[in-house]
Amino acid sequence: MDVKIEETTIIHPSTPPFNDDHVLSLSHLDTDINLHVTFRYLRVYVNDPETQTREQPNPFHVVTSSLSSALVQYYHYTGSLIHRVEPDDRLELHCQAGNGVPVTRAVVACTLSEMNYLDDPDESFTEKLVPDPRGEDALTRPFILQVTRFKCGGWVLGAAIHHTLCDGLGATIFFNAMAELARGAGQVKLEPVWARSSLLGPRDPPRVDFPFHEFLSLDKNSLPYMEPSKPAVRECFKVKDEWLDRLKGFLREQSGSNYTTFEALGAFIWRARVMASKIPSKETVKFAYATNIRRTMKPQLPHGYWGNGCVPMYVQLLAQELVNQPLSKTADSIKNSKFNTTDEYVRSFIDFQELHYHEGITAGERVSGFTDWRHLGHATVDFGWGGPVTVFPLSRHLVGSIEPCFFLPYSSASEGKKDGFKVLVYLQEEAMADFKKEMEKLEHIIGLSRF
Repeated sequence: MDVKIEETTIIHPSTPPFNDDHVLSLSHLDTDINLHVTFRYLRVYVNDPETQTREQPNPFHVVTSSLSSALVQYYHYTGSLIHRVEPDDRLELHCQAGNGVPVTRAVVACTLSEMNYLDDPDESFTEKLVPDPRGEDALTRPFILQVTRFKCGGWVLGAAIHHTLCDGLGATIFFNAMAELARGAGQVKLEPVWARSSLLGPRDPPRVDFPFHEFLSLDKNSLPYMEPSKPAVRECFKVKDEWLDRLKGFLREQSGSNYTTFEALGAFIWRARVMASKIPSKETVKFAYATNIRRTMKPQLPHGYWGNGCVPMYVQLLAQELVNQPLSKTADSIKNSKFNTTDEYVRSFIDFQELHYHEGITAGERVSGFTDWRHLGHATVDFGWGGPVTVFPLSRHLVGSIEPCFFLPYSSASEGKKDGFKVLVYLQEEAMADFKKEMEKLEHIIGLSRF
């Protein structure tokens, strides 16, 4: 399916937010080298069938108008990321009067229903719906949008955001501000808070009281997200509630403990990936995820703080340990890692970044990144069409991993009964067939003592 690009317009703040060019410091969470990537995703909006006979607002005009208004307070999205020379090559945000945000307008000659509302979309098609800045363009234009209108009047909002600016929760704060203005609000309700370096800066003197050296390596010659010779392929898997209940019940019988879906299914998928990838038994493998620290900090971060507010958490094992130990023991390791989410852990991570950033901090290879998008509030972003019926990520980089795994809700507009959720997995092509066989065992987990 062809996507026709009609124009790209630079959208400026409706009122100049400042007169003098200036530079803003970022937090040590923002400048984590694992966040030197652009995260990309799309939101799908449908028209209400009952309003089809009335003239519909143009989504491009709605988005660009609300964006222009929101940029008065969130002008930082118009800035450029530049490496400072001294003392450590960290990124800074350079804000210049007259800058704006590029927004592309595009059209597609088909309906969203024909594409099943992009519930499990064709990758070559979705890549045309979301901007994909590369190299220096990703730094000079760290925030780019695309509005693609479909034949049915529905539309897709594609976003490409450099992770140094914010995380997914921070971006959602901004999109909600845009949506409030689009629905007629006179001003943004939640006052945005910058204060990056003061709220999440290093202590003086820095102090590291957590053994990060056990999980992170120092190698100034290493590059973040070293790509393999063959790119990973993508597959979506359905996970039924019944299967999850059986899996959790089996693990409870095995260990006497209860587990969340993230702990139980995460453990299952992690082992399945390692087995399918045939990783040598003596190699170290890592389970990585980001945890929200906004309420963990003492004092808590302000509600309007929209910078990166997550820290990476790691569980690591030898490949042979992961494959051979009871699955409940792996789930226990994931569960127990959550207890590290404390103010001291975060402060120590920030101080570790302060002391070793110039040496190159890397999580290494064999990292399996996991994230759960089922309850992140994406569906609250309502520009007047209701919340998005589908939210879908296109990013391949996550907490040091080039083979991420996303837990995603089904599209609320797709046909059929919504049972469970879907799992989006990136994996090397030669490993995917064996991984599918492992995932099929979820349906028949009762009676399989090997788990």
